[in-house]
Amino acid sequence: MSMPFYVPPEQFMKDRADYARKGIARGRALVALQFDKGIALVSENPSSTLHKISEIYDRIAFAGVGKYNEFDQLRVAGVRAADLKGYQFSRQDVDARSLANQYAQILSQVFSEAPKPMEVELLVAETGLTKENDRLFHVMYDGTVLDEHRFSVLGGDAEDVSSRLATVFIDDASLKVALQSAISSLGGSERKLVNTDLEVAVLERNGRRRCFRRIDDTELAKIMA
Repeated sequence: MSMPFYVPPEQFMKDRADYARKGIARGRALVALQFDKGIALVSENPSSTLHKISEIYDRIAFAGVGKYNEFDQLRVAGVRAADLKGYQFSRQDVDARSLANQYAQILSQVFSEAPKPMEVELLVAETGLTKENDRLFHVMYDGTVLDEHRFSVLGGDAEDVSSRLATVFIDDASLKVALQSAISSLGGSERKLVNTDLEVAVLERNGRRRCFRRIDDTELAKIMA
């Protein structure tokens, strides 16, 4: 009877992390950034039906990069969890931090115990009544949660996109300026993105219960002009 190969725990975890990172890196980056009236979310995504950016609850948005079927399953789970908590307690009790922690627990368990890790990174964004109460939680493939400020970048080329965005980001910018900064950072100097290449949505401090709104191609074309 042959003995099974021994793999040190450090190597085992490194291999799983490398596997997840390679899967995520195959996709395009996604950017979320604050503007004067909320949070804008921008992703390269020419599909009009397979959304990377979605509404979770009244003031909360979800975004995912990597393997679509995996992050969409997590999106659906988040919607159900938020609806249940809002029904059992109150709508004000549903917040981005608790949702991000739930996602982190799922991803951490899958990363450690499942046959393969999930090839996804997630963003849970919440717009507050004031800019200071806005939240951007970046959830990694292994369940690590990053509480980010001003902007967050996920997915392939995230480091390069983040560096470009850091040089052009303006606090309290208008929606038009914020989106132009995000789009130029995603494309870089070598590519010029057009409105049909992109999926864009915003969480707006609009005085209404629901803050999520998609920016359609026509409106986006005017912003990019």
